[in-house]
Amino acid sequence: MNLFIKKPIESFESDMKKSELKRVLGKWSLTAIGIGAIIGGGIFVLTGTGAYYHAGPALALSFVFAGIACVFAALCYSEFASMIPVEGSAYAYAYGTIGELFAWIIGWGLILEYAMGSMTVAVSWSGYFNKLLHLFNLELPLYLTQDPASYTGEGFSMNLPATLIVLLVTALLVKGTKEAAKANNIIVIMKVTAVLFVIIAGAFCIHVANWHPFIPEATSIVREGKAVEAYGWGGVFSGAAAIFFAYVGFDAVSTQAGEAINPKKDVPFAIVASLLVCTVLYILVSLVLTGMINYTDFNPNGSYPDAIKAPVAYAFQIAGMDWASYLITIAATVGLISVLMVMMLGQSRIFLGMSKDGLIPKFFSDLHSTNKTPYKNTIFIGVVVALVAGFTPISTLADMTSFGTLFAFTMVCIAVWLLRVREPNLQRNFKVPALPVIAILGILINTVLMYKLSDDAKKLSAAWLAIGFVVYFLYSRHHSKLNNPKN
Repeated sequence: MNLFIKKPIESFESDMKKSELKRVLGKWSLTAIGIGAIIGGGIFVLTGTGAYYHAGPALALSFVFAGIACVFAALCYSEFASMIPVEGSAYAYAYGTIGELFAWIIGWGLILEYAMGSMTVAVSWSGYFNKLLHLFNLELPLYLTQDPASYTGEGFSMNLPATLIVLLVTALLVKGTKEAAKANNIIVIMKVTAVLFVIIAGAFCIHVANWHPFIPEATSIVREGKAVEAYGWGGVFSGAAAIFFAYVGFDAVSTQAGEAINPKKDVPFAIVASLLVCTVLYILVSLVLTGMINYTDFNPNGSYPDAIKAPVAYAFQIAGMDWASYLITIAATVGLISVLMVMMLGQSRIFLGMSKDGLIPKFFSDLHSTNKTPYKNTIFIGVVVALVAGFTPISTLADMTSFGTLFAFTMVCIAVWLLRVREPNLQRNFKVPALPVIAILGILINTVLMYKLSDDAKKLSAAWLAIGFVVYFLYSRHHSKLNNPKN
């Protein structure tokens, strides 16, 4: 049994030709999928926590460092996508270069990334949806908006909006990728318009004094009952690690290669384009928000506890623009749906790729006879995410998502370098410039950001990887099609 057996590059080409998935995505639809996933939690949710708990006004620098780390990984992803244009993302890339065990570990990490990300976004969406209802003087009973651990009353409770939105998105994804992409395109236009509004309108409300000191002096701050280090340059880097969750979108682009019309050219374009557009928007929004109000005003224990949950809407309320708060809340509520959609779409394609290779049951690769979507695994994902989002208190999920993302990015940087050394003559429609330098910088920065994640997130993520090893040695290696050709 060869734990490091590699899937031949020719096999990926063969899989691509035999694929029954419908190729319906052009480069702009793929770019919209990336933007749809990236613009969401980072702007509408994480800016408040990033500013208050980590970097202060220097949150803009956190986005710069996170963006730089992503650029290195994005270039490596693009080279792989131009050679191995199949669903599976970093999992498939590792299978063709490093070997099966590493591919399994990355795939298991991607499952963590997308599952935790979907749950986090669903709960964030619920918060904005409840705020939207409140703006129109409507209220849901508390027992239908809080998970059992957070509910202070007696009797049954659940986060019903989070559960329902997951089931709605699941139904849309089962219907078909083309339909989901059309819905995503409309939502992306709305979100980008809202973000541009925030930047332009908010620029007129900036008080320069709020940016001083731009990098607050390092200190400790209480978060969830624990003292954590904040601010200073350490806070800038821990902020970059914490908000890294916001950048998983371009990874999701690579999971759609199996449904791209011209994957070898369009996927690399969409990866880089969506990342660059969103990084610029993130930096500008973080500068505007920390200029509009002081970063200390995002205190969850202050006079407006929801400030840290809905920081953009809060900033405009403080600026006396309540009408803008309505628009932003509506945009965030609708916009987070596309983030959830892309994350669940990416998760289902990771399962599809792993199932085709035999590492997880065949159930996960069964396609709908008409829609040609992996409907069984999509429904499975939807039910699991809906239940967890509805009944579980989620505090460290964003950090766990960041761990899965950073881990995958690190492995892709290693893998693209290894493949360039081992097989330099392979056709590459896109090549990473100055590869050794880019790969080394990507590995170093992603490793540092992983180290900067919370201790709880690192422990839980390590436990998840340990479970993954158990699953691999008990099931996957015995059902692997490469290691067991007769299966």
